[in-house]
Amino acid sequence: MMFAFKIDVLNDANCMSSHSPLFPITIKAQWQNAANFNLDENLLDWLLDPCSLTARFKKRCQQFRIEVLGQQIQACDALEANEDIKVGEQVLVREVLLYCDDKPQVFARSLLPLTSLTGKEQELAHLGNQSLGQVLFNNPELIRKNIEVSPFDVQGSLGKLLDNLSLNSLEQIWGRRSVFILHNKPLMVAEVFLPDSLAYQLESANL
Repeated sequence: MMFAFKIDVLNDANCMSSHSPLFPITIKAQWQNAANFNLDENLLDWLLDPCSLTARFKKRCQQFRIEVLGQQIQACDALEANEDIKVGEQVLVREVLLYCDDKPQVFARSLLPLTSLTGKEQELAHLGNQSLGQVLFNNPELIRKNIEVSPFDVQGSLGKLLDNLSLNSLEQIWGRRSVFILHNKPLMVAEVFLPDSLAYQLESANL
């Protein structure tokens, strides 16, 4: 049964016409507790927000949308592994961009272990342009573990993404990641706030 489901997910991933030539972008980070950094209050508010980013962005723009860069099955590498998702474990990687009024706000990379994509959670492999966060936070049984944060140098594949989006380059941008548990099934979401994001704009802090 798991083998059949894996083939089904893989076929869906390979047939996605929206694959970006930059996919997979991947992100290399040294995730840490936010207390280890001296961060701007507004940025910290966004990084440590325990609620859905999708819902927060929707309140701040007229049009919110998701652009799927791609998804594929691969083995979890050591840089992304944690106590819930092990090195070498087969995961469905999903990368998307979050837009507010056609302005790119966030690059998100999600790791969904194939062992978590069973039962009702199989729908998470077939989201299309639907927000993963919106689906997760609509479930009252969702558990979110600690949020970790990291700075990112705008180089490598992440820098290429910014160039492709014609975004002004900051010396450093910030992101966060956390593991979600849904019906005892883990999945991980990392979100990087792109240059010009509301997370870097002071006036958005109390909106």
